[in-house]
Amino acid sequence: MKVHLAFPANPTYGPDMKRSLRTVALATATSALLLAAPGVATAADRPAAAPAAAECRGNVPGTVALPTGSLPEGIAAGKGTTFYAGSRADGSIVRGDLRTGRSSVLVPGVPGRIAVGMVYDARTDRLWVAGGATGAVTVYDGGTGAELGRWVVPGSGFLNDVEITRDAAYVTDSSVQRLVVVPLGRRGALPAADGARTLPITGDLQYGPGFNANGIRALGDGALVVTQSSTGDLFRVDPATGASDRLEISGRDLTAGDGLVLRGRTLYVVYGFSTDSAAVVRLAADGRSGAVVGEVGDPDLDRPTTGILSAGALYLVNGRFANPSPTTADYQVVRVEVR
Repeated sequence: MKVHLAFPANPTYGPDMKRSLRTVALATATSALLLAAPGVATAADRPAAAPAAAECRGNVPGTVALPTGSLPEGIAAGKGTTFYAGSRADGSIVRGDLRTGRSSVLVPGVPGRIAVGMVYDARTDRLWVAGGATGAVTVYDGGTGAELGRWVVPGSGFLNDVEITRDAAYVTDSSVQRLVVVPLGRRGALPAADGARTLPITGDLQYGPGFNANGIRALGDGALVVTQSSTGDLFRVDPATGASDRLEISGRDLTAGDGLVLRGRTLYVVYGFSTDSAAVVRLAADGRSGAVVGEVGDPDLDRPTTGILSAGALYLVNGRFANPSPTTADYQVVRVEVR
């Protein structure tokens, strides 16, 4: 079932709401640190997800279960209908199939680790993962789960999301005004453990209180598009210089945008803290402006964080940030129909 949510004619988001969203964002980062501490039950201690019992939509499940208490946030699309989802509780990663609804643990959890944003590189069969407050970027073999590289970057705040290009992996830091860059050599060769660098962000994107640079995706012309959660703005960032330019976006406010999903000129901005939906943004041909043209959602969504496009639909991860018992809660990936 496809759900389209109507917008108010002139939505307003005043200072009080923005302050509230920033408070939730900071609380989320704090809870991630606490849940990763030794002595806390981890997702790896719990069984892997079984096939979803929810209604099927067509020939595919409407929801896919993730491990209980895993506190998922990131998701990546693998080969075919394969997906990967990570845990803020212990950094564990499951691999599953969106058509069968089955998943199993690919990377066991480790106390103190966190898996937030992630992206799969089909060219090398590698899964790149941002490590939140740990300040780490980790890459795994997408088939075996073996750790291929890990870079801990001093001075990091909260490494939130990651995008891969031919030349490097780019990671947003929501607390420090810079990108973390892991350069790639010939045929995707990985650098040494001290080979990551930082790229200061200059120009229009200026950090303030709350979560700043968050979701990141590469545009067709090589520029990066980044969302600033605390202000709702979208920016083009030059991957060579770090210079940023604000995109002129008409329509509703995008404050509290979390993950980004890009298909051609259509950008889905997922709301991790404020709604159970994703805004649909249509970008101009030059990638420097656009308009919010709609919104998509589903009754099974519960504070989604980010998503992927696969099997003809948008799949969003339920972060369930308002759940009073996050370490024992059930989590899902939800199929959202899109045109």
